Amino acid sequence: MQVLQVQLEVRPDPAEVGRARRWARSRLAVSGIEADEPLAETLILLISELVTNAVVHTGCPAVLRMRLPGVPEDSAGTVRVEVADTSARPPSPRHADDEETNGRGLELVDGLADRWGWQPEGTGKSIWCEVDRCEPGAATMAFGGVTYEDVAFETV
Repeated sequence: MQVLQVQLEVRPDPAEVGRARRWARSRLAVSGIEADEPLAETLILLISELVTNAVVHTGCPAVLRMRLPGVPEDSAGTVRVEVADTSARPPSPRHADDEETNGRGLELVDGLADRWGWQPEGTGKSIWCEVDRCEPGAATMAFGGVTYEDVAFETV
């Protein structure tokens, strides 16, 4: 399977989050992930959270990287999103109270991504997440020991 890796340099400005989302949507489309697919919306939300954390909490420039299935015919595979910045301070997940207006970003990443983590990179760090892309029609759901194939479902 071919893999396409792309990256965008992001300035330490909250307005860059919108630019990163637009850029990511165009790159997703090139790899066959259309804007109206739930996967695309999930990835854009993850990108938005990670880029926001980088520019708001570090005040440093960052680099957004995506590793995508390389051609539209590759309907399965893993999409990896990374945001690297020059701050050595590790991410600090927390649980926000109902009335707080921020502090839910990494909780959201944890809930939406199949995997996520961080590692030191250069003088800073990289925070990454991965979402597995299933083949169309390969959705399965297990409940009570029984697996249901080709079922659309929503976890609430």
